Amino acid sequence: MPRIECEIRSFIDKPKYEELIQRLKKEAEFLGERDEVTYYLDVPQDLRIQRNDDYAKIWLKKGKLHDEAREEIEIRFFKDDFGKMENMLSVIGINPEIKWFRKRNEFSWKGIRVFVDHTKGYGYILEFERIVSPEKQEAAISDLRNKMAELGVEETPKEVFDKAFRDYKESWPSLVEKEQ
Repeated sequence: MPRIECEIRSFIDKPKYEELIQRLKKEAEFLGERDEVTYYLDVPQDLRIQRNDDYAKIWLKKGKLHDEAREEIEIRFFKDDFGKMENMLSVIGINPEIKWFRKRNEFSWKGIRVFVDHTKGYGYILEFERIVSPEKQEAAISDLRNKMAELGVEETPKEVFDKAFRDYKESWPSLVEKEQ
């Protein structure tokens, strides 16, 4: 059965980022903080590789970037093998198009995954996620919106994320360097 990732997100400012981490540490189950390096690969599909503090993975998200519901196929592997995966992909002509450097705080709150992120050069983001079967995606998205409203955060329109992504894609090396 396909795994449909339902997610909504919002840009937030640094004070809201800090406030949400403190609030969720009191109200939710804190699943941890981790550093992630993610490469968006230069292929027509949304194919990515990532290394974080615990593991590495390669995954494909079907559909369009920032869609609120997409099928996801993920394969995890040892984080120490990330360089080998990057090298193998490079040998066959698949190279990183964009690199993301993110600090992720993960929570389980009221039946959903909540991520409070800071991505260097991109910004602070609150993301709500639930993995469901295809027939449950509309209800899941509605529930995610209601839960985000409970935290007093308004979902950022997809068009705003699309523009921010295009801007980051054009100049990510200099944006990341500014935050070093």
